[in-house]
Amino acid sequence: MIHVLATVELQPGKREAFLAEFHRIVPLVRAEAGCIEYGPTVDLRTGIAVQVPVRDNVVTVVEKWESLDALRAHMAAPHMVEYRGRVKDLVVKVELQILEPA
Repeated sequence: MIHVLATVELQPGKREAFLAEFHRIVPLVRAEAGCIEYGPTVDLRTGIAVQVPVRDNVVTVVEKWESLDALRAHMAAPHMVEYRGRVKDLVVKVELQILEPA
């Protein structure tokens, strides 16, 4: 099993438009072979001192996959290719952290 944290930095003020597009693909991704967990999250204001500063133009996608091969297949899936085309003008950059249980 692997874990993925995808940090998506967005153009200012575009988070809601991005999330609308993102929610369209969630059922398709969750139906993919090897998908255990997949969903968008946003920073929560907590007042906890050690928390990183809240980022209003960021969406973090929390993912869990059965294998690296399943993740690779997901990244090449037709619905993901189409989704990336729909959101390209909303996104500044995407960074992935791919992790394994320790």
